[in-house]
Amino acid sequence: MKKNEIRRKIGYARVSTTGQTLDMQMKTLKKTGCEKIFCEKISGAKAQRAQLRKMINCIKKGDTVVVTRIDRLARSTFDLFSIVQNITQKGACFYSLSEPWADTNTSTGRLMLAVLAGLADVERDLIKIRTAEGRARAIAQGKRMGRPSKMTAVEKQEIITRRLGGEPLKSVANAFGISLTTVSRFARQSSLDNMKKRTSPHL
Repeated sequence: MKKNEIRRKIGYARVSTTGQTLDMQMKTLKKTGCEKIFCEKISGAKAQRAQLRKMINCIKKGDTVVVTRIDRLARSTFDLFSIVQNITQKGACFYSLSEPWADTNTSTGRLMLAVLAGLADVERDLIKIRTAEGRARAIAQGKRMGRPSKMTAVEKQEIITRRLGGEPLKSVANAFGISLTTVSRFARQSSLDNMKKRTSPHL
């Protein structure tokens, strides 16, 4: 970078709830020399943060994104790596005032980014494993996966009765505002349940 090029400092401040104040973070970032500060009151777990997105779009090569603490930027290793990667891909640097080692303008900071990449991969794999194990336990316990049905038990039974009574698929589907596939699934499941009852040995 040429000596006469201007290195901007851009701050990012965040609090989780509307009851908290951004004043201290903003005061610290201004004292550090941040020309522009993006602020928002939203949980760090939220994927869609408007001000964070605006900041990423705003930064240019040579800029440095400054935060008072790492947890103001992200709440997980995976999210932190993703955000910092977006910053560095634009030719900018990232720096945390409370964690001086988190400075991508230094060799230690670049090493930190490489370590974050590995930790993010591990975190992603652990999430997949926990999700798969949770799904397997739920299925083993007889729980149905997916979104809960919007149809009541009474409506389902009426659909089954009308369909098994010979009413056309399209007619039943239109009456309840559902798809032909859903009507077929209800009727098919009912038939299978009745078949199991007939074939099950009496206790």
